[in-house]
Amino acid sequence: MKKLVFLTGAGISAESGITTFRDSGGLWEQYRVEDVASIQGYYRDPELVINFYNERRRQLKEVQPNDAHRLVAALEKYYDCCVVTQNVDNLHERAGSTHIIHLHGELTKATSTSNPNDPRQIVTLKDDQDIQMGEKAADGSQLRPFIVWFGEAVPMIEPAAEEVSKADIVVVIGTSLNVYPAAGLLSYAQQDAEIYLIDPSPNNVPGYLPVHIIAKKATEGMKELYQQLTRS
Repeated sequence: MKKLVFLTGAGISAESGITTFRDSGGLWEQYRVEDVASIQGYYRDPELVINFYNERRRQLKEVQPNDAHRLVAALEKYYDCCVVTQNVDNLHERAGSTHIIHLHGELTKATSTSNPNDPRQIVTLKDDQDIQMGEKAADGSQLRPFIVWFGEAVPMIEPAAEEVSKADIVVVIGTSLNVYPAAGLLSYAQQDAEIYLIDPSPNNVPGYLPVHIIAKKATEGMKELYQQLTRS
């Protein structure tokens, strides 16, 4: 069974109604990215940041996976699939994908302020459960969102690179290939790997890579690719 690795970003979730700061000129739900998506912003005003992500978590209940998420999951029937996503939502999980690497964390989890990447500190939040100021992680520090912010290391980048390095096929969906270190993952692809890019405005393709471009949004692009990859 061939190995298929997806690299997904905001564009695959946008059609489910999830937006990010990149969609509105540096604002995310009217907040500056440096205030709510950086480690410096968290230390300046932890209550603001915690409440911001509590609200983002509540919004997850209002959205559903779209056809692109579902088709990614459906390809597990034909391929050894791994999804490497920059998204912090749980739409890939809800669509049925079973092997997912979240580069930038997960909205549905919380962790320690002192040791955010210690697995012993990470907890899964129940439905409707907010993180509260004064609520402690196992190590006694303030519980915070399990999100990788600007200014922090990306601990899952190495496992993601390893997956890409073993892939027969790599599919990039809904990411600008601008944000590092995630943007560097394509450089780990094997020389003979097939690479597909689904993007209505494909303008960030590295010139040295032979990329099959599907210039469509995520859902329409995945319908086309699904037909190609399952054609007997």
